[in-house]
Amino acid sequence: MIPEHILNRKGARSFKDLNPEVIVYLNKGLIETANLMEWLAVDQLKLLNGVLSDLGKSDWYDSFYEAVSAQKKPSANSNTKIIGITFLQLTNDKTILEHIATHTSDVPRCWAAYWAGSQETDITKRLSAIKPYASDSHFGVREVAIFATKEAIIEDLDTAINILSKWTSSADENVRRYAAETTRPIGVWTKKIDLLKERPEKGISILEPLKSDASKYVRDTVGNWLNDASKTRPDWVKMICNQWEKESPTKETQYIIKKALRTINK
Repeated sequence: MIPEHILNRKGARSFKDLNPEVIVYLNKGLIETANLMEWLAVDQLKLLNGVLSDLGKSDWYDSFYEAVSAQKKPSANSNTKIIGITFLQLTNDKTILEHIATHTSDVPRCWAAYWAGSQETDITKRLSAIKPYASDSHFGVREVAIFATKEAIIEDLDTAINILSKWTSSADENVRRYAAETTRPIGVWTKKIDLLKERPEKGISILEPLKSDASKYVRDTVGNWLNDASKTRPDWVKMICNQWEKESPTKETQYIIKKALRTINK
């Protein structure tokens, strides 16, 4: 049984505030991280050791350790990527992927997202594989789903936009949010999409269906998408905002417009 004070905790705001008891549970994979600070604090190799033991694959540990240790500038995100890709290199056993993709801890699910997002080269298959991670209940897994597919989306942008435009009608706000967030021209901690910086109109089939979305999570992303574009194409962003203001006089659209124009209106 996990104690109530662990399950109902608020994530620490800094490393010095981290509860050592929480770290023990995190490194054993018994609980999810509560925020980014906890996610960064997880000892992924220690957690991996336990996961491999559960899988009866402890002999694989050295391969992961060597891959992680070979990095010049290791980080929590790079460790996640390397572990996920190392799984892919070691096996194509779907039962192992299923084990980590459905793990109690969000961190193995992040490994699985990199595994799933890297095993397909065709963008249609890759997006299909990543969709369950884009809809994961945990923020960290959803972000890794973006990291795991962003470069592939850039390489086949037109096909990706065509697919993601259909995702905007999903009943799942996380899927709708992924469609917009993963195509942001600048984004956060991800590769920029130069073509959308120059020609943001190419992304309108994703943005248009979301211009009055009921979810704040989605509206924030749409507003941020347009704010990204305003840094290189302020003319286009102003035009879209003016158009939406006339076509969609809702508080949801107004919220997006305000967010979209924040750089222009500085």
